[in-house]
Amino acid sequence: MDKIKIKAIDGDFSVCKVKDYSKVNLDTEFCFTGRTNEEKSLVCLTKDVPENTIEREDGWKAFRIEGILDFSLIGILSKISALLAENAIGIFAISTYNTDYILIKEENYTKAKKFLIQ
Repeated sequence: MDKIKIKAIDGDFSVCKVKDYSKVNLDTEFCFTGRTNEEKSLVCLTKDVPENTIEREDGWKAFRIEGILDFSLIGILSKISALLAENAIGIFAISTYNTDYILIKEENYTKAKKFLIQ
């Protein structure tokens, strides 16, 4: 994929809605939080799901788009999501300041890996 390097991340992930962040271990290897006026969300390794989770969906695998992505770069997630959509693979995308992550349901992981990692 046009000089974009993507790496599979070991581990199983969960996407959760939590009551609050009091039970979330923010020092774990992967911990992504999102908050709005309607909900508090968490994406973390399944083994790290806190006990105050209200709803959760297990069975996600993750990929990291390698390297620090400059804010001026345009269309990286769009290209990846379009490629996967063409192959009937849905995604859950997360971005940090430096890096983008793509989560894929476990049943599509091997298929997605063929398209993303070359």
